Amino acid sequence: MTERPHRATARADAYEDGTASARPALRVVHEPGGIDLAAAEHAVGQFLDALGISTASESLRGTPGRMARAYAELFSPRPFDLTTFPNDEGYDELVLARRIPVRSVCEHHLLPFVGTAHVGYLPGARILGLSKLARVVEHFACRPQVQERLTKQVADWLQAHLEPKGVGVVIEAEHTCMTLRGVQATGSSTMTSTLLGLLRTDARSRSEFLALTSAAS
Repeated sequence: MTERPHRATARADAYEDGTASARPALRVVHEPGGIDLAAAEHAVGQFLDALGISTASESLRGTPGRMARAYAELFSPRPFDLTTFPNDEGYDELVLARRIPVRSVCEHHLLPFVGTAHVGYLPGARILGLSKLARVVEHFACRPQVQERLTKQVADWLQAHLEPKGVGVVIEAEHTCMTLRGVQATGSSTMTSTLLGLLRTDARSRSEFLALTSAAS
């Protein structure tokens, strides 16, 4: 799987001084290497047959195709433009999007895990369109994942592309590989966090971020 970010045509984030210069929006595309739904459907049929599940009945006949399309959807994040704007007012307080829905698939068992993400940053020279925080979470969640890696990928990516003074990401999720099988720890959840820049090194900023994310849980 490869990431293919590239510069798209500048639109909303042109500078306000009226000149022709503008900062292009970053077009973010995730390329999983090609999806062959026919091959996936055939493989699912063999998989179910190997587990002793017949797909001959009317209700199960279409299951291999439905399962193949479902996983293709889970592994296909939507492209988006990382729209940013000049921080003309010099805003330097925390920007935090809470309770962003997270859905992903555990790479160890290919079972879903679902929960919420809290993503915040301390602005630098530019601010981010708020919906893009959710888009970045989706971008990295739509693939086989572990929660620890997902948390760090979101934070590292925002730090690299937005260049804020700090980034914080907290994810809380229920893993069905824990609740539906194995230990069957029904109702349990897992929390992970990544703090970068001032949200890691400055005690006041760190405490504010963690307090706000705890209040949202």
